[in-house]
Amino acid sequence: MRIAFYAPMKPPDSPVPSGDRTIARSLMKVLEHCGHEVKLATRFQSREPAGDPARQWALRREGEAVVSRLVREFTSTVRPDLWFTYHVYYKAPDWIGPLVAEELGIPYVAAEVSHAPKRAGGPWDVNHRQVEKTIMEANLVIGLNSLDAGCVRPLLAKPETLIQLRPFMDSPPDHRGHREDLRRTLSGEFGLPREVPWLFTAAMMRPGAKQKSYDLLACALRRQKDIKYRLIIAGDGPVRPDIEKAFEELPACFLGERDSTELFSLMAASDLFVWPAVNEAYGMALLEAHSQGLPVVAGEAGGVRDIVRHDETGVLTPVGDAAAFSEVVFGLCRDPLRLERMSRRARLIFSQDHTLEVATAKLAPALEA
Repeated sequence: MRIAFYAPMKPPDSPVPSGDRTIARSLMKVLEHCGHEVKLATRFQSREPAGDPARQWALRREGEAVVSRLVREFTSTVRPDLWFTYHVYYKAPDWIGPLVAEELGIPYVAAEVSHAPKRAGGPWDVNHRQVEKTIMEANLVIGLNSLDAGCVRPLLAKPETLIQLRPFMDSPPDHRGHREDLRRTLSGEFGLPREVPWLFTAAMMRPGAKQKSYDLLACALRRQKDIKYRLIIAGDGPVRPDIEKAFEELPACFLGERDSTELFSLMAASDLFVWPAVNEAYGMALLEAHSQGLPVVAGEAGGVRDIVRHDETGVLTPVGDAAAFSEVVFGLCRDPLRLERMSRRARLIFSQDHTLEVATAKLAPALEA
């Protein structure tokens, strides 16, 4: 099939790295893996974060203008067989896909759709109503966060309209077998003592939930005075100076933004991935960590449980509880045998449940139907 792909929050070719961009690219890849021709339909961004109804109406009008242009283009050239939108929620509704699909008489598919009934009548009511309409009219809804299903399913005429995928990614090279060589190299490069546990985290440094997670991590680490360790932080962004200040006098090493190859090497060489996950949807970095056999301690937010199996591939703690987070992290640092068991399970479960091939096997027949 020819598939028109759209991501209203952030286009997949955005120069700004994020988990959202990673998932959009992964979805395009899995669609191609299913044997379809995938093209980005538009880069129009509908995100309105402030709760401004006037701006939401303006974005709706802009979206309708894009619809008119696309319908003209598709009518005069090769038209798509299916429209596929990724990530629809009350701050970034889809003003384009449902209308284009209706005009062309083609199926409409939406992936990672969330419905928040509490937004009805509030400052995002314009967007909220469009999200509801989008869900009700979709021919297929693909869930990536299991917590979304409870509010999405009641809007569907048929339960089978919703299929659930676990978060997935293309399998990277497994560097864990070269762990000691990587530790030796990275130790020399960044001045990291090899005899202490390496805690690792990777996230953008931007205001809001990411900064709150960093602050909570710093608070949790300050609660422990006895165990020697190193925290390795990969990431960059506008609030990096504030985050570096939060970790002052802690044994933290800031590496800045790193490419995927470097990240996977750092994950394979480390002992534990740590991320408090404040308001996290599920966290693709957690999945990347598991691909390298790196156990995870994370806050039990959103769909994080879809990736981290509690007491199996890592440990989930109450979101915002710095004391509990600290206790778990340093308890695991004292128990290398438990960490090794979690590492083996993380690699196994990643290969069983979270690869591109697994997602293709489930998505392909649903799209064909």
